[in-house]
Amino acid sequence: MNNDGVLRVAIACNIRTDRASDAEAEFDEPETVEAINAALTNGGFEAVVLEASDGFPQKLEVAAPDIVFNIAEGRFGKSREAQIPAILEYYGVPYTGSDAATLSVSLDKAMTKRIVQSCGIETPAFCVISNGILELSCDQPFPALVKPNAEGSSKGVPDDCVAEDMPRLYALVDRLAHDCTGDLLVEQYINGREFTVGIIGNGPDTRVFEPMEIIYRKLRGDYKIYSYEVKQNFRDYISYKCPPDLPSQLITKIKRDAETVYKTLGCRDFARVDFRLSEDGRIFFIEINPLPGLAPGYSDFPMLADYNGINYDNLIREMLNCALKRYGMKAVEKDG
Repeated sequence: MNNDGVLRVAIACNIRTDRASDAEAEFDEPETVEAINAALTNGGFEAVVLEASDGFPQKLEVAAPDIVFNIAEGRFGKSREAQIPAILEYYGVPYTGSDAATLSVSLDKAMTKRIVQSCGIETPAFCVISNGILELSCDQPFPALVKPNAEGSSKGVPDDCVAEDMPRLYALVDRLAHDCTGDLLVEQYINGREFTVGIIGNGPDTRVFEPMEIIYRKLRGDYKIYSYEVKQNFRDYISYKCPPDLPSQLITKIKRDAETVYKTLGCRDFARVDFRLSEDGRIFFIEINPLPGLAPGYSDFPMLADYNGINYDNLIREMLNCALKRYGMKAVEKDG
């Protein structure tokens, strides 16, 4: 704490400098970092921004925060989201969100699906294609969707990422392998409705938000794909509804499955979980994001919170409060 007894919070982040760069697709816009900073400052904290770049440990030592609000995406590799949490764990600095182990596992979509399946939760049939190896060793149902196995923010997901048969799948894998440095995930395409669920809290204080439906008003191809282009221009293609028009038992199942995934993977403080509902009424887990985007007016997690009665500033402070409680530190009251 500073001399006035105010909690010092460092915002660990990767700030986007080139909006046209696909390499920085997962990084946060400066406006997002400013919004988080303002929410913390207005809540009575002393906030400082620590960019997750070279020399981060030295920056951390100089800033000497009481706790870190972590939104850093990391630099390279499929364990990149775990890089800053691992450093913070090494130096014994408290931080918000899931730990390094959970973030590493969750970014690997195939590994996450295998764990989720062990809980009895259904996920689309899938297999992993190692980059450059086009021999498909799985009996894959069609249509089949191809996307990077360890990317976020729809990075590497084009509009035309679905194949209807094996020859087209080979061609699609061949094309995407040239643009993806890691493994590819081949996944059964589920034709149906899409939902996302926000979760905040730990243990008995865990709160599961009402699901939000992602409604495709206009398609960029033949399939409902939350591609990078659609996500960047969501107002042209997408509308949202929360709560969705679903029978209560389906809403209950989606929320229960979301919480099961959250707890099984060891998520902490907050996360977002995505599902599809097939035309025959089956609920399929798609993926989880324990480091969800926080761009106001753009990212799904703040939208979910707002639909569920939590405004942006209170969401940021509640995310911090969850971590403070977990570390046995004094939480602060939210306004309004």
